[in-house]
Amino acid sequence: MMVVEAHNVVKRFGAREAVAGIDLSVPPGVCFGLLGPNGAGKTTTLRMVYGVIRPTSGTVHVFGIDVAKHPRAVRSRLGVTLQQNVLIEALSPVENLRVFGRYHLLERSVLERRVEELLDFLELRSHAHVPVKHLSGGFQRRLAIALSLVNDPELLILDEPTTGLDPAVRLALWARVRALRAAGKTVLLTTHYMDEAQRLCDRVAIVSQGKVLSEGAPEALIATHLAREALECECEEREVPVLLDGLPVAHVLRTGDRLTVYADDVSAIADVIRARDGGERRTLVLRPTNLEDVFLALTGSTLEGEA
Repeated sequence: MMVVEAHNVVKRFGAREAVAGIDLSVPPGVCFGLLGPNGAGKTTTLRMVYGVIRPTSGTVHVFGIDVAKHPRAVRSRLGVTLQQNVLIEALSPVENLRVFGRYHLLERSVLERRVEELLDFLELRSHAHVPVKHLSGGFQRRLAIALSLVNDPELLILDEPTTGLDPAVRLALWARVRALRAAGKTVLLTTHYMDEAQRLCDRVAIVSQGKVLSEGAPEALIATHLAREALECECEEREVPVLLDGLPVAHVLRTGDRLTVYADDVSAIADVIRARDGGERRTLVLRPTNLEDVFLALTGSTLEGEA
């Protein structure tokens, strides 16, 4: 049984259609990512999954339960970290964890053991008794994730978990998410960071304008829509036919004067372009293809650039 199943889900707010017929299937024990720019409908989709809002049409089942009909039965088995931290700033991390544990009606002995486990797991012990208002953004984010784990949820939902954090904190939180997945937890997250989706997620749904454009493992999405490697260079439009004539190119994208060529081996293509240029006339950048390339190929815009 799928942990999350959404079928033809639509959500309208007045005349605005935020979600336009999304289908999702999230299997147990994976990290599943919704990848797309701000305004794509990712957060609205999550809010329907954890039962805060109801779909205008379509159905969402979590653990086989219709969330719209039985939201409490679903929420008791979830952990949710929102985009904005929801913390009691006058209290310390330990006190926040205890308050949240009592909300879940955990027995005192169970709660105290869980608090100790989470202080270590999220590396909060050094600041365990410091009021939240004095903690850095990174420590506050760790605490927000710890709160969502107090009830030992079967499904952890993370909405843009590392937005605004410095690279070191992002890497630390990625390590915790990987540890949860390795322990058998199912994780459903949203992100507009290509590297986050590619490094954390077993499966990714690329979302734009309220629709899922493509879904699969990151490597499979790259292989399906483009190719393993990319070559970038500055190139006028009139030069393209001359430079690429007869070359084994899988896909070509242009953004202004920037040309990106995709193939399974771009080093050989680079050698031909240099020969046709008569030397090192232009800078060639060779790199692995990533999910941002896939998004650009599917939508014609970048993850940061779509309105």
